[in-house]
Amino acid sequence: MTMFHFFNCAILTFGPHAVYYSATPLSEYDTLGTSVKAAVVYLVTALVKLVCLATFLYVSENETFDPYQELLKALIGFIDVAGLYFALTQLTHRNISQNHKFQAVGLGWAFADSVLHRLAPLWVGARGLEFTWDYILQGLEANANLVLSISLAALGSLMWLRKNKPKALIPIIYLCAGIVSTMPSITSYLRLGLGWHFPEVVGFELFTSFVMAFISWQLFAACQRPSL
Repeated sequence: MTMFHFFNCAILTFGPHAVYYSATPLSEYDTLGTSVKAAVVYLVTALVKLVCLATFLYVSENETFDPYQELLKALIGFIDVAGLYFALTQLTHRNISQNHKFQAVGLGWAFADSVLHRLAPLWVGARGLEFTWDYILQGLEANANLVLSISLAALGSLMWLRKNKPKALIPIIYLCAGIVSTMPSITSYLRLGLGWHFPEVVGFELFTSFVMAFISWQLFAACQRPSL
């Protein structure tokens, strides 16, 4: 029963990444190499973030919301944006379109995040004797992170690779990218500042991911229309 629970949670956490790759044109254009390169960039970025967090932040004995600490976390979190910029603009990719490139990068980015932050807790906790909803919620959170990562990659593609985008949309693109980039600080405020429980935070992340995906899709479609 415990292994059954573990496999269910593992499929919920990592399965959507494989489904997305197989169900979209990414598999037809063999973009797996691009996703793997993006995952490696994420791991290097995560290491840099870890060093910065250990250097500039102190460990609080009480789990309370500290605006100064959260501001530093948010600033350090923009290292992810720098890593995503490198993955989108500096890595050598196969001859794939911009549309497929950002999806492959976002997919690899999200998968590496799930492996790094959720695989070990899942392996240790989901095989426990006592059933808990926490690991199912972590799987749902991984799904929200997948959508947010692809949305951020789409917005980054518009910011850094699309040259002829409408000027009226530029502030909206940067605003949406800023919101997605600061999601960890936003959820931290909801948990520590407002006292939200984990299911409520996951529900907020799922709702936000769908909203940001819709907005990113609309922005990407608007920037692909020929200018009059």
